[in-house]
Amino acid sequence: MKSLHIVAFALLAIGGINWGLIGLGMYMGSDWNLVSFLFGAWPALINLVYVLVGLSALIVLFSHRKDCRVCDVSGSGM
Repeated sequence: MKSLHIVAFALLAIGGINWGLIGLGMYMGSDWNLVSFLFGAWPALINLVYVLVGLSALIVLFSHRKDCRVCDVSGSGM
């Protein structure tokens, strides 16, 4: 389960950075979509990356409390 959490967290970070670049690019009048830049020739792969990032967000959302030491309700995390 730990490896799934690590992969999900990494994909979530990639997705967050991509959304940040998209937002900054909109302010600059440009398209800074990193996923489209890297995989532009393969639209099916772009869609797969977006689906994996979305699934990763759900995995982290629902497993965060169990995996996070800061959110540990037993008080042993700090």
